[in-house]
Amino acid sequence: MLLIKFAEVFIGLASGLAVGSGFIAFLMVLGIIPRLIQLSRSMKLIYLYVPCVIAGSLFGVYLSFTATTWDQPLIVLTLWGVFHGIFVGMLAAALTEVLNVIPILSKRIGVDKQLLWLLMAIVFGKITGSIFQWTFFVK
Repeated sequence: MLLIKFAEVFIGLASGLAVGSGFIAFLMVLGIIPRLIQLSRSMKLIYLYVPCVIAGSLFGVYLSFTATTWDQPLIVLTLWGVFHGIFVGMLAAALTEVLNVIPILSKRIGVDKQLLWLLMAIVFGKITGSIFQWTFFVK
């Protein structure tokens, strides 16, 4: 029985290291974090990025694997949601920019001249989807 528990711990740790390494490689190889730093003009705060990424990752893992609830006032939860939205939006924008998805997509579907409308459709679709999710699925 002890051997099975040890194997489960080993497999879980190895899987977590593999996924974490892949995620960091994804961020570093594509240059997403450096591009986020450049876009946000926060080069002077670069020494804070590594501890923030580590702390955020560990906090997210903790909340994912425990039954911890976080009952906070509505204003705190709203601010938390805004920060999540800003992060996800900036991450998606950086990834899109790095991979040149928007220009390739606009050329493929033949809307080169309506690029502004395509971007607005993506932005408003994201906003609508987020509001729908938070309204109906997050309670």
